[in-house]
Amino acid sequence: MTKLIFKKWNEIIALFLAKNEGIFLTKKHWEIIYLIRKFYNVFNYSPSIKIIIKIIYYKYGNKKGNSIYIYKLFNKNPIYKIHKISGLPKLLKCLN
Repeated sequence: MTKLIFKKWNEIIALFLAKNEGIFLTKKHWEIIYLIRKFYNVFNYSPSIKIIIKIIYYKYGNKKGNSIYIYKLFNKNPIYKIHKISGLPKLLKCLN
């Protein structure tokens, strides 16, 4: 079912979901959304916030690859919002 949601996702859906979260998507948001979707497509699992930051860091450098940048774009609970807007399944809760 989650693969079906991932495959049916499109930018119109993302815009709607972002609007419901109070986010106006800019080029900076889309960079992250497409990086995360690519990661999910390759590895078939939703990345944690630490992995998202590392992906962004390796792609764009330390100016964007940090938690402050992510929080500025996606506000409170960015991992939830990034996954939701990107059409990815929710992360499983860590038991550690």
